[in-house]
Amino acid sequence: MPKTDVYNVDCMEYMRTLPDKAFQLAIVDPPYGLDRKSTQGAGKLKNRELNKADIAKRWDIAPQAEYFDELRRVSENQVIWGGNYFDLPPCRCFVCWDKCQPWPNFSQAEFAWTSFDKPAKMFRFDNRCKKIHPTQKPIELYAFLLNTFAKQGDRILDTHLGSQSSRIAAYTLGFDFVGCEIDKEYFDLGNERFNRDCLSQPSLF
Repeated sequence: MPKTDVYNVDCMEYMRTLPDKAFQLAIVDPPYGLDRKSTQGAGKLKNRELNKADIAKRWDIAPQAEYFDELRRVSENQVIWGGNYFDLPPCRCFVCWDKCQPWPNFSQAEFAWTSFDKPAKMFRFDNRCKKIHPTQKPIELYAFLLNTFAKQGDRILDTHLGSQSSRIAAYTLGFDFVGCEIDKEYFDLGNERFNRDCLSQPSLF
């Protein structure tokens, strides 16, 4: 069975304990630090989980440059969601997730920056499902990234676990995995989801 370790800690504290290139691949979705105009809307939008009780203020703080320096130090390659919001170098192999979104006032797609020198990638998948985290991405998306960019035997790092979709995909596909989540509530909810999806039923794929 693959080894999977998760920690309810600040990812910067964890990464500082690691040697250089401890992981072959980091797949991360750090907070984008969007202002309220970008996330809060009227009608159905005002009831989104992201807008309730100012939940975003608790964690939606964009990482500083030191975060990306540490991420590149501890991993050989990186896939960084929200790359369009951060000061990252140009990349050839960006990933576009087409969310098959039917409503024009919702985001139609998301962008990921990668360190790979390969052709750009497109993944189409409808993410309209029940969520435990406001920025939850589908397990199928992480499975696509792992099948595209990871090699057998690679160790995978996720610095912002959230709903633990990345962990579920890595475990199901047989990759050793480490993840960090600073928020205790989301950490516990993610663990419940992982235990339910991976330890109490057959493989998802």
